[in-house]
Amino acid sequence: MTSDGERRDAAAGLIASSAGPDVRRLIPRTDALLCEPRLAEAARRLGAPVVKAAVREAQQRARAGRLAPQDVADEAVALLPDTASGLQPVINATGVLLHTNLGRAPLSDAARRAVAEAAGPTDVELDLATGVRARRGRTALHALRERVPDAQAVHVVNNGAAALVLAATALAAGKEIVVSRGEMVEIGDGFRLPDLLVSTGARLREVGTTNRTTAEDYAAAVGPDTGFVLKVHPSNFRITGFTRSADIAELAGLGVPVVVDIGSGLLAPQPLLPDEPDAASQLRAGASLVTASGDKLLGGPQCGLLLGEERLVRALSRHPLARALRVDKLTLAALEATLTGPPTPTAEALTADPAALRARADRLAASLSADGVDVRVVESAATVGGGGAPGVTLPSAALSLPERYAAALRTGRVPVVGRLEAGRCLLDLRAVPPRDDERLYGAVRAVTES
Repeated sequence: MTSDGERRDAAAGLIASSAGPDVRRLIPRTDALLCEPRLAEAARRLGAPVVKAAVREAQQRARAGRLAPQDVADEAVALLPDTASGLQPVINATGVLLHTNLGRAPLSDAARRAVAEAAGPTDVELDLATGVRARRGRTALHALRERVPDAQAVHVVNNGAAALVLAATALAAGKEIVVSRGEMVEIGDGFRLPDLLVSTGARLREVGTTNRTTAEDYAAAVGPDTGFVLKVHPSNFRITGFTRSADIAELAGLGVPVVVDIGSGLLAPQPLLPDEPDAASQLRAGASLVTASGDKLLGGPQCGLLLGEERLVRALSRHPLARALRVDKLTLAALEATLTGPPTPTAEALTADPAALRARADRLAASLSADGVDVRVVESAATVGGGGAPGVTLPSAALSLPERYAAALRTGRVPVVGRLEAGRCLLDLRAVPPRDDERLYGAVRAVTES
């Protein structure tokens, strides 16, 4: 069957033939191209619509005179994406380890393999030994509990904000949440913590001032209507100077639960980030419940972690809202592999040796300079990002290229995202795994030759 587009092309060819040969008649037909072995295999792997779109784009380039008719099949193959998803893998050379716009923490190889294995049928809620229903994600929850022995129980939801919403709904709906004015933060993209908490049916009781809130401020506000006291780590900003905040240990004796949102997902202290709170330390200090994100410094998939007293976690996990906020089997698989597997890419980037980063940059720059690229190596300051460790900079090394490279690298076959600084495009290597150096080199070469 001939499509409308092919009939139009044929008509155009007949009109043009009166004035001479029309090369458009030489362009392979769509049905013939779809039978080409490489494209037929791609249709089975990616789906027919994706392949047809690539074929039509290649045909259009030939009609416009930008491509020889005999090269249409090769061009269609070159236009095919690697996967059927519209998401494109990129090289993060921004110097921001947990870049929210780039999906925050990259998964480890162990987590990626776990996700691939879990993509088919799994025993996520089935005990294979008995054949009866089992606790959902029990092995992932066990792994989380093992990593934080100070937590009596744990639960996982679909992101950090959901963890706080579940806590507020289950423990404080119709009651008050006592929180410092200095911790009423905006968590990004216009979403504000007060709005999030009020949406659960809780009332906020603000205490203290922006820069100073004491334990006495909290104590004066606690009463029969208090659901819990909330401490929020201001993870994306810092207040310095004349400041004071109450310690968890000071709040633990107020007679109500103390919920601590640490945000960035550290499970244990990290010497490189001494001011970043971690779950274990907060629980030991007296926190009743700790909430955190899984896709930040933990280095895992997007999820929300709840760790703390067994009675509170049980109440949260059995609340009706918990069903709406639960995670899928792929997230559970990635989380467990993150918790039990080797160091994550985030951990490796955080602890990377600045001298090793400089050596990598020097090698890349030497190769690119030999190819005629205007490149030099510069010192760089990387950051954690993702709402973690505000104000902390990590010494790094970067390739400095002409500004025009920034847009060209972003839109290349292997997208590379850097940053602009002082009129130059910087490619910071701290968040780039060493195994990606060859791909980075090839991407810069491709822009130079274009």
